[in-house]
Amino acid sequence: MDVFHVTDQLGKKVEDESMIEYIQQALGAKQPGPNSEVQTCLGRLVGMQSMSEHTVIELIGADRPGLLSEIFAVLTNHNCNIVAAEAWTHNTRAASVVYVTDHDTLGPINDNQKLTVMKEQLQNVLRGAEDCRGVKTNFSLGLTHKDRRLHQIMFADRDYEGFSDCSVDSKLNISIDNCVEKGYSVVNIRCLDRPKLLYDIVCTITDMQYVVSHGTIDSDGPFANQEYYIRHMDGCTLDTEGEKQRVIKCLEAAIKRRSPQGIRLELCTTDRVGLLSEITRVFRENGLSIANAGVTTQGEKAVNSFYVTNMSGGPVDMRIIEAVRNEIGKQILSVKDGAPKSKEPSYSLSTLKSALSLGTLLRFQWDRLSNVSLIK
Repeated sequence: MDVFHVTDQLGKKVEDESMIEYIQQALGAKQPGPNSEVQTCLGRLVGMQSMSEHTVIELIGADRPGLLSEIFAVLTNHNCNIVAAEAWTHNTRAASVVYVTDHDTLGPINDNQKLTVMKEQLQNVLRGAEDCRGVKTNFSLGLTHKDRRLHQIMFADRDYEGFSDCSVDSKLNISIDNCVEKGYSVVNIRCLDRPKLLYDIVCTITDMQYVVSHGTIDSDGPFANQEYYIRHMDGCTLDTEGEKQRVIKCLEAAIKRRSPQGIRLELCTTDRVGLLSEITRVFRENGLSIANAGVTTQGEKAVNSFYVTNMSGGPVDMRIIEAVRNEIGKQILSVKDGAPKSKEPSYSLSTLKSALSLGTLLRFQWDRLSNVSLIK
């Protein structure tokens, strides 16, 4: 019997019936009805077949101030409504997955000529900075969860290359040793705890073609300690030092991609075409750079979050934040803490067994759990 103790993002009991039903369906505990509606990763109440209602755009290129604003401006010029989006920056690279609809038809964009022009213009925006790695813009079916897709896009872009050894970061330590008698490589990770940390790590391990057979996870104040027993899909361990260092760098990148930087701003207002283009333009004109963004719609409401820094990636003068709020509207743009505080303890579990067939969802089979707070 598997038991999960979970909370919402505010650390409170999950009471949203649509969310509970979605979790049950995702874990296979409940079959969806013919007309069922569930809360999906897009953050809006939609039917089970709703992915066919959007056009999904994947982008990656060199990070620079104002990039997201220019991307949203292109989409607005093509009369696109941005239903949901996620944007990450890491190690001079920026990636985003954007879900859009045609404002006139309220459905996906089916005009191939329009899609071709959009792609060309988005490519030009991404090329706006000096870029030695190149840029990519693709339209996808959106079959993979957007968070995992961002990990895959940035991993394929090799954003982990040139990154400093995590041993110099006192808040992040990763080591790999071989357990010869059991035929596993043991990955030990200690870092600051945060929501979705487990998800980010296991997605990356799996996408690197390793199998997790066992694992232990616990918390130590604001820190998370994780240990994974992994092997190649062919059953072999990580035998060379070069391979171990590559895995360490990839895991470090996976942890840091989503780690918040700067001040968190939350926007809640009536959704409309051009909203994000206007908001991000105001950010850019006031010298703010977006390090991370999450865009959702809930009915007629746009509920968006942004982590912002100054143009150099440093702290923002709060007088600038207040000026931005005055321009956009203090009632709809609020300031949150720069980084989410970890709860103590956050979670504790004994053994994670391999049941990692990851298509659009991660499915785990757990031996024993207690005091778990993984879904945030």
